[in-house]
Amino acid sequence: IDSELILGRMAEEGLLIVGDVDEARTVVVNTCSFIGPAQEESEGVIRDMLGRKERGELDHVVVAGCLVQRYKKKLQERFPRVDLFAEISDYRDLARNVRGLMEGEGVPAYLAAGKLRAPEREGSRLLATPKSYAYVRISHGCDHTCSFCTIPSIRGPHRSKRLVDLVSEAEELVGSGARELVLVAEDSTAWGRDMGMEVPQLVEALAGVDGVHWVRLMYAYPNRFPWDLTRLLREHPHVATYLDIPVQHAATPMLRAMRRAGTGRVVRETLERLKTEVPGITLRTTLLLGFPGETDADVDEVIELVRDLGLSRVGAFTYSPEPGTPGFDLEGRVPTEVAAERYAAVLAARDEVLREQQSAWIGKEIEVLVDEPAGGRGALVARPEFDAPEVDMLALVVDSDARPGALLTVRVEGLDEESNLVCRPVNGKER
Repeated sequence: IDSELILGRMAEEGLLIVGDVDEARTVVVNTCSFIGPAQEESEGVIRDMLGRKERGELDHVVVAGCLVQRYKKKLQERFPRVDLFAEISDYRDLARNVRGLMEGEGVPAYLAAGKLRAPEREGSRLLATPKSYAYVRISHGCDHTCSFCTIPSIRGPHRSKRLVDLVSEAEELVGSGARELVLVAEDSTAWGRDMGMEVPQLVEALAGVDGVHWVRLMYAYPNRFPWDLTRLLREHPHVATYLDIPVQHAATPMLRAMRRAGTGRVVRETLERLKTEVPGITLRTTLLLGFPGETDADVDEVIELVRDLGLSRVGAFTYSPEPGTPGFDLEGRVPTEVAAERYAAVLAARDEVLREQQSAWIGKEIEVLVDEPAGGRGALVARPEFDAPEVDMLALVVDSDARPGALLTVRVEGLDEESNLVCRPVNGKER
């Protein structure tokens, strides 16, 4: 969403946006600083762009986003050849100064945000997603103090966006063609509590926007879960029967060390209750392996949770010690190779569950939303209700030229080597 905002601000300044760095004279790198690998990736891109500038392939390199917000002018000291740095903001100043750079004007080398972004309507965005779906940020920041996480220090405390503004954003996105709205936040469960509301009220309002087909909720923190949400997940025709609820671990000692609310028993009971109250729900979660003090027995509990609850939509990452976080100085660091083995074991258990669940769809008819036309895969890229964009599985539809954003009824004929569904239209009709 931040990248889309930056693109929108650039367009408002009359700058021409190109889709290939080889065609550009100025590049803006929007960075991530959540964990070490994300930071390394961002810094690698910065170095690559500076190399292009040194070879005369680019005129300017601009760096924005979380890495700047976290390290501030220390990043400027590390990369002195970057022309402009910008902290997280509404990016209007960034766009104006990028235009100034390109027109040969003198501009400051560093743009400080001054204060946290207000939880206001996003404004114009140039969508980088397929026409079929769009992301809606429902709040900024996070009030939790997880000992592994840098986000509160970068994004600040939780601030909800107003319901009326979110409905307006949703109407605009659906008006531009989006059939699915993917709701995101650092902690979506907390939406509205600073205004005397709860997230089910928002989900119901957005699901009532004319033209929306699915509203999908991501990043629902399991603590203080708003249980009225299960009614919507179960009954509302335009609320996806799907929930992303990152639990991070299943062993109580690890949850305590991570400063996560609840225990392993509470985690299990929460997920079991969701599956009971919402028959057929797809639960997605995220797991953190290799946190200081973790034992083989702790990891066995994670694997048991994945198998017992049939968790097939699982993202995992190994612990990255981040300076400034409470977990950085904890004793009992897990060797990198041990963390990697545990990560692989958890994903192997996930893949067993995934293959079994995906195979059960063979021969059945399902509805899918088309995201992209046939590309290198030789089939339309689509998704059923039980898969979120970018992070989950695909439905590859052969023998169809349906447009992105179309809804198709398809029959599942098999799986590819990655366990994606391979499908064929039932009647060729789209809607």
